[in-house]
Amino acid sequence: MFIQNLGGFVEQRQISLQGDGILDIAIEENVISLSEVVVSSEKMTNISRPEMGVQKLNIQAMKRIPAILGEVDVIRSILTLPGVQTVGEASVGFNVRGGAADQNLILFNHATIYNPSHLFGLFSAFNPDMVESVDLYKAGIPTKYGGRLSSVLDVNAKYGDSEKIRVKGGIGLLTGRLTVEGPIGENTTFIVGGRSTYSDWLLNVLEENTDLNNARASFYDFNFNVSHKINPKNIIRLNSYLSSDNFRFDKDTLFQYQNQNFNLSWVHYFNERLELETVVGRDHYNFGIEGRDNPASSFDLGFDIKQYFLKANFTYALNERHKLNFGASTISYRLQPGFITPLGEESIVVSEEVNHERAMETAFYLGDDFEINDRLSVNYGGRYVVYQYLGPNTERIYEQGQPISSSTLIGERSFGSGETINVYHGPEFRVSGRYILNNVSSVKAGYNTNRQFIHLLTNNAAIAPTDVWKLSDPNIRPQWGDQISIGYYRNLKIDAYEFSLETYHRNMRNLIDFRSGSTLLLNNTIEQDILRTDGRAYGVEVLLRKNIGKLNGWVSYTYSRSLLRTAEEETAEKINDGNWYPNNFDQPHNAVLVGNYEWSKRLSTSINANYSTGRPITLPIAKFNYGGSERVFFSDRNEFRIPDYFRLDFSVNIEGNHKIRKLAHSSWSIGVYNLLGRRNPYSVYFTPVNGILQGYQLSIFAQPIPFITYNFRI
Repeated sequence: MFIQNLGGFVEQRQISLQGDGILDIAIEENVISLSEVVVSSEKMTNISRPEMGVQKLNIQAMKRIPAILGEVDVIRSILTLPGVQTVGEASVGFNVRGGAADQNLILFNHATIYNPSHLFGLFSAFNPDMVESVDLYKAGIPTKYGGRLSSVLDVNAKYGDSEKIRVKGGIGLLTGRLTVEGPIGENTTFIVGGRSTYSDWLLNVLEENTDLNNARASFYDFNFNVSHKINPKNIIRLNSYLSSDNFRFDKDTLFQYQNQNFNLSWVHYFNERLELETVVGRDHYNFGIEGRDNPASSFDLGFDIKQYFLKANFTYALNERHKLNFGASTISYRLQPGFITPLGEESIVVSEEVNHERAMETAFYLGDDFEINDRLSVNYGGRYVVYQYLGPNTERIYEQGQPISSSTLIGERSFGSGETINVYHGPEFRVSGRYILNNVSSVKAGYNTNRQFIHLLTNNAAIAPTDVWKLSDPNIRPQWGDQISIGYYRNLKIDAYEFSLETYHRNMRNLIDFRSGSTLLLNNTIEQDILRTDGRAYGVEVLLRKNIGKLNGWVSYTYSRSLLRTAEEETAEKINDGNWYPNNFDQPHNAVLVGNYEWSKRLSTSINANYSTGRPITLPIAKFNYGGSERVFFSDRNEFRIPDYFRLDFSVNIEGNHKIRKLAHSSWSIGVYNLLGRRNPYSVYFTPVNGILQGYQLSIFAQPIPFITYNFRI
């Protein structure tokens, strides 16, 4: 006989019936463990949303990617996505669809981050415990965003737990972090987090004979966010972010740079259909160099940029098929492009300062998400941007139709504070559409134009802490670009797999390249060293993602080209005789594999494999005698390439036990960065040895780098 009660064990008895009687049976309670149930609103969005070129990552997905030294990293996470590349380790910034690193708008809860890295690019500027999710727009950029040609990286931070105080953090071989969040009363939440370094050991294991072997470096960052619900229709939020980096290549020279960002937002719900978000804030970035090698030549050199902004964004549900997004934004730029002053009483360095710059960028925009029918949907709109270059400053006037140089300078005009020196303005168009083929697939197409009024003056492949920014002025025009893209999207096996194929083509004008021997620092006439340049980029991106199951992850492949050519109207100098040549970060082939396997609820392993074509380089190819001395003859610009790049990372993630009542819930991340110890060259350089020019390859991580990180939450 079998006896079962809902929620209890099954009882089995063998009974021999001899007559009437009573049998008492006690059934013990049975605790049945069920598999987790995941309710998601994101399914099918890759097929159904009209925008294309949009990639979304949540913090859980980023935690599964093996990262250098065990630190979850926003920037390195997006580098695993198709169309996103970097020139190598220890590189600041990233390149999206053939665009330069300065053509990416990086936002952290509305704040613009000008330098998104710590410690030579080994860590991103974002504390992972403060990050909720990341949205990367490679195409189909919403109308509320502007000011950059290539992409928008929108990092969304947390505002704190509304139920109770929670503490989380982590301790690794190089960094430590701590975050506290929770409620203040019934209507207010907060989150505060900090991160810092405490060791220089990593710099001693880099490739021998590099400038970093004897370096010393440290950094910290600090976040504080508060959200207060005034009433059901009004919410105010405070966002703040501070970061600082200090490093020395030798004992006499100190480099440092800082980000300081503050903003206040107000969200107001007029009714169920109309919403307004207003944001006012200040962003600040600066760097400084102190040189003390010789008391007589000691100096203090620096750069500073501030921007003040105001944004008002309305969202209005016109009806079931139309959702409007409209508003306005304005940014006030204030740049100190560079200065040098003597450091110490013995220094004979002459003070010098580049003219300060000011500008105002104002935009008005309107967008509409229009669902035409169940299969066809479009997202269209536009922005109109007005840029004013303001005084006090001096406009240099050159002969028309002649190369801009000191010999063609014919006059100057001075402008007082607040006076308009010149104006650039024009429309930007955004349109994308989606057509659903069936329940599991769709096709999309999009076109967008963008303008960029701020330029990074650099001749490096990656952003360096000493690079300076420059505003568009009468002699340096704003960058302009457009992009057309087409894609096919399909889900397989009941949404277990996602597949996408996108192709794109971009045109760019008024890019900046430099004449040979240009001076970028402390140059009051930088326009005389600049060459107007056109650009084009095109490529194909493929992504296959497995979302569920013990084995999950994704594979991405990108074929892309990024080419430059001196503009036809440029009369000063023609790079490579005016022919197209590869950009510094042109890497045609890029493939990434991210895989995770869950052995149990507490144990999982992850791998990250990355391959890319070596980036372009200019090499000396001959030597000759001229004027009684030996000279070196170089190839065409970026004619050759460094060797291809390949790296394999591995990590083991161990969760603590699942007891409900314990002091802290903990986990461990153990792994190896560059598991195979491959000597991937970052660059190739040449040094004369006994009169002979010798070539060398510089590798940043030339051996496996083990890591272990302890994470906890209370």
